[in-house]
Amino acid sequence: MSSSQYQEEAFINSIIGEGTRFRGEFDLNGLLRIDGDFSGTIRTKGKVLVGSNGRAVCTIYGGTVVVGGIVNGNIFATEKVILLSTGMMIGNILTPRLIIEEGVLFNGNCRIETPQHSARKNTVSSLKKEKDVAGEKPELKIRNSDNGNNTPHQSKAELSSGMLSKSN
Repeated sequence: MSSSQYQEEAFINSIIGEGTRFRGEFDLNGLLRIDGDFSGTIRTKGKVLVGSNGRAVCTIYGGTVVVGGIVNGNIFATEKVILLSTGMMIGNILTPRLIIEEGVLFNGNCRIETPQHSARKNTVSSLKKEKDVAGEKPELKIRNSDNGNNTPHQSKAELSSGMLSKSN
């Protein structure tokens, strides 16, 4: 995947060019491309593209965020985040989809969560309470890649899939 591929997908209606510095809040409709320096906050339902020469010290709220340069801050995306091989991300990411190319430098936390996640979490909690009241303790066996042994594991995702399969 290259940044030119994303450039062709949408009309760029705002750009912070190479050699340009911008500070403040940037609210826009459409796509913002950063090839210079930006610090502050970005809000868009569209796309934010940080080019390979771009540097952003900011919080980004967007639909799709593509990082090919340096981002130091947090990203909150409603569609997806793409970290290109030339990118460096220092901060936290909250998104329903994450694509990371080989070679990316990433220091932070990432949470993959869809807007429906909280509704699903409440449903899993209710199912778990019903099973616990009935005396069943859900447990899944997974293969541990380190030594090949089966070990009990109860992460939320596995618990929910196990609960759903038991209820059907």
